Amino acid sequence: MEKSSKVYVAGHKGLVGSSILRLLKSRSFGNLIFRELKELDLERQSDVEDFFKAERPEYVFLAAAKVGGIMANKTFPAEFIYNNLLIQVNVINASYKYGVKKLLFLGSSCIYPKFAPQPMKEEYLLGSALEPTNEAYAIAKIAGLKMCRYYNEQYGTNSISVMPTNLYGPNDNYDLDKSHVLPALIRKFSLAVNLENSDWENIRKDISFSPVSGLQPDSDESMILKVLNKIGISRDKDGKVTIKLWGSGEPKREFLHVDDLAEAVVFLMDNYNYSDIGEVINIGSGEDISIRELAETMKIVTGFKGFLKWDNSKPDGTPRKLLNVNKIKELGWQFRISLLEGLGRTYKNYRAIIDERSV
Repeated sequence: MEKSSKVYVAGHKGLVGSSILRLLKSRSFGNLIFRELKELDLERQSDVEDFFKAERPEYVFLAAAKVGGIMANKTFPAEFIYNNLLIQVNVINASYKYGVKKLLFLGSSCIYPKFAPQPMKEEYLLGSALEPTNEAYAIAKIAGLKMCRYYNEQYGTNSISVMPTNLYGPNDNYDLDKSHVLPALIRKFSLAVNLENSDWENIRKDISFSPVSGLQPDSDESMILKVLNKIGISRDKDGKVTIKLWGSGEPKREFLHVDDLAEAVVFLMDNYNYSDIGEVINIGSGEDISIRELAETMKIVTGFKGFLKWDNSKPDGTPRKLLNVNKIKELGWQFRISLLEGLGRTYKNYRAIIDERSV
């Protein structure tokens, strides 16, 4: 890509898209295209085709997607497969039709089988059954990367598909009903620390930032305590706070700060083509940690002094998800932000957002 290249970032308001956009701006790319949802609905084929016909982007980062954690995936599988398929089909086809030089499609590590050998290599794709709790989302992402491959082979397009590990960072989704494990932890620990300190003002600011079912920013303290208890944050008569967390805490997960991912995808877009990469390439740290260890690390990062309790009646999901990242390492990319540093940055960012709000 040249600094003057016309670059479209689809999903520029989300966790991934916003990070890519920040990086491109910091590197003085001056011809960036992005649209709000109210301006361009990527699920409407005619709107997408009109946009590509008018704007003629040269490079496309397809970061737009409907995403969520275990609960959201289990509750809304139809939306996860339908919405994601529509977005992908429309953008990938319009990119071919209107002469995009290169498209980068962002998938997810959930495309790999539930019991794939660890760490997961790119060739394990479709080797056995998927994790049932997010199968709909995984199938949509598999369809997207296969579409890229087949368009490349039949039409000579140049689309590359990357599969990132679990991501976190600024602009994440902190909705407790829909978020992934790490933003959910960050929010729960933030609320718990506020409860330890009887900081009702910041608790109300938090509720104002992202609604919690059954609460309003002006709810009284007894109602707040009642609802917080329902979502797993309780305080006993002695003022000790306990956070209840899903599952056993034993599953292991890999995490990557989203700014590292942005560096990786821009590196690939700048330097490599489909002919170099093949059907898919993993992006991750190559290191994992148990959810229990992650929660203990969050105690250190946040200064939470209370207790952790594990709810074994809730699902764990896939026992382990660690990507084999040898392929991208051999191309010359390596992650830089450690988990401890990244958690500290992200928690600080979240607290700053809450502190700045008015009730």
